[in-house]
Amino acid sequence: MDPVEGFEIKMATIHDSMAIIKILKQIAQWMKDHDINQWRFLLAGGDDEEIEQAIINQETYIVLKDNDIVATFTLLSTQSEWDQHIWGKETSSTSLYIHRLAIIPPYMKKGLGKRLLNWIQDHASDYEYLRLDCVSENRKLNTFYKDNDFELIGVTDGHSKYQKRIKKN
Repeated sequence: MDPVEGFEIKMATIHDSMAIIKILKQIAQWMKDHDINQWRFLLAGGDDEEIEQAIINQETYIVLKDNDIVATFTLLSTQSEWDQHIWGKETSSTSLYIHRLAIIPPYMKKGLGKRLLNWIQDHASDYEYLRLDCVSENRKLNTFYKDNDFELIGVTDGHSKYQKRIKKN
């Protein structure tokens, strides 16, 4: 439970599953309504089981404001099938993969995303890189990651691949 300027970040529990899935679907619908082609598969229940498994595996975090979940993210220390598809198979685990970083609309554009990325970086000292991907056509999200010092490594299957070196050799 680490505070981030008025927010509480903690590991999600199985009791948070439905709320997390509801938030992810709410944000997927918000993106669809704003003509952002990202996460639409979540609207049909795609990844519900994977989301629940990440919670059970203690890989998913929730961000609370006044005891309400306002954001969530998942950190994987080993590649998912998706990561292997996008990045290629990693032979050694030097990267931490960020998935489903989501902030509910009332808390968007208030600097919370940047603070969460900084929190993740501060808590990932065992890793050399933070890695993530997003739809390459999602200009705002691509700009957000570039503005937060992530380097565009390339594009695979319509997804921009970003990484940030966090550990100096």
